[in-house]
Amino acid sequence: MYLQSLASAFPDRSLTQREAWELLDANAASTTLSRRGLKLVRAILCGASGVETRRYAIPPEELFQMDAEALNNAFEREAPRLASAALDKACREAKVATSEIDALLICTCSGYLCPGVSSHVAEQSGLRGDVFLNDLTGLGCGAAIPTLRSASGFAAQHPDALIATVAVEVCTAAFYLDDDTGVLVSACLFGDGASAALWRGRDGGNQWKVGNFHSLHRPEEREKIRFVNAGGRLRNQLHRDLPGVVAEAVAELYVQRSADPDQVISHSGGRDVITAIESRLTSYRLSETQEILRRFGNLSSPSVLLALEERLAGDHEDQLLWMTAFGAGFAAHSCELSRGRP
Repeated sequence: MYLQSLASAFPDRSLTQREAWELLDANAASTTLSRRGLKLVRAILCGASGVETRRYAIPPEELFQMDAEALNNAFEREAPRLASAALDKACREAKVATSEIDALLICTCSGYLCPGVSSHVAEQSGLRGDVFLNDLTGLGCGAAIPTLRSASGFAAQHPDALIATVAVEVCTAAFYLDDDTGVLVSACLFGDGASAALWRGRDGGNQWKVGNFHSLHRPEEREKIRFVNAGGRLRNQLHRDLPGVVAEAVAELYVQRSADPDQVISHSGGRDVITAIESRLTSYRLSETQEILRRFGNLSSPSVLLALEERLAGDHEDQLLWMTAFGAGFAAHSCELSRGRP
């Protein structure tokens, strides 16, 4: 499966981490946080978290008054809007009309719709009525790579088809606060955004080919990273051991690479996760991953594709890129992008 274009979209609203702290501090009376909880949030938002700014699809000042229904309604409104914006941009970059798309695969974990986000995007972006639609849910932050793997199966059967993949997250729709350390870290790191890519099953000439997919599933680690239902709202559960769990899984996947890549492109996860991965893959510095974390925070599933977009925009003569993403399950995934190779 060969890459035709890659594009991202973000909400207009943006806050620096310090602005986020000032907003939360001003609304402290409407939260259930203890003095200790507020102190921890301040330390994260005003400290060296690796994040400088984040984007918000939902007005951040409204989050403190929103109940579960309001958050769900916001996801239904904003997720298709973000996904469509990214998809339309990818089509413009590839110089194709949205009506030419034959399949649309969308992954998300920050909300649930039935029919899925793909149905709404197909309507908003003007896709044909016979387009194959597929929604992947429940895969968490690592979902982008399994989505590409599913798309490659469609491409193998339909090599002339134009296939769109979109990773979209409205993490603000999963806004939740309590005094649990993992919950507070999560609330301080995640942002909103979408990434869309177009693919075909045939090479149009020195295009990036995706392949060599691998996955690891460790259900015994499930409670260390997952969403749980808390009064109808999504509550993100993170464990302090997660950086080590991630680094071990990524190192195991890396053994299955076809060759040493020019660069490793990773989902961000957070500053400590990036550091843990670099400690195992010592030949690489995840500069693109760090840059996306700095500018947008942890975007969940779009993050790894944003890091890829950042790499492809640079002046590099890469022939092989190794990608990895990880999240709920616990699960980790990898794939390779190559060009100019047999």
